[in-house]
Amino acid sequence: MAARAQDSAAAPVAERELTIRRTFDAPRALVFRAWTEPQHLAQWSCPRGFTMIENRGELRVGGAFFAWMRSPQGEDHRMRGVYREIVPPERLVFTHAWLDAGGGPGPETRVTVTLRERNGRTEMTFHQGVFESVASRDGHEQGWSSCFELLAELLATLPRDGAA
Repeated sequence: MAARAQDSAAAPVAERELTIRRTFDAPRALVFRAWTEPQHLAQWSCPRGFTMIENRGELRVGGAFFAWMRSPQGEDHRMRGVYREIVPPERLVFTHAWLDAGGGPGPETRVTVTLRERNGRTEMTFHQGVFESVASRDGHEQGWSSCFELLAELLATLPRDGAA
């Protein structure tokens, strides 16, 4: 019975939030650009093995974005969000909601990405919540962790002089 309670909205809020900390061997401005420029997002913002089909948006406070990715098994996953705060190159805040087959949004979460430069490297704190369940949080943790591995690989290939 405890396992079922943990997977429901009855679980404490703290258990339905996700925080991932990661240090990238790249300057903060470059990491911020990887988070905000569509040509970079398309290369890392879906889990390994997935394909980004469409990725568009308007990078401004109140601007909407949309992503469509396909799993290795051929399943389509669409999501949308709205930028709530943009502070280059240190902070991004946006909403995140998966879309159902008819285009209707599922539960919405809020994502906050904070970037701190430390000796030419970037410390990222990623926070997302509040999820409807612990299981949903865990699924997102797996997906984002895969994405951040791809982000690290991409950052290693981009020029450090700002000409990416």
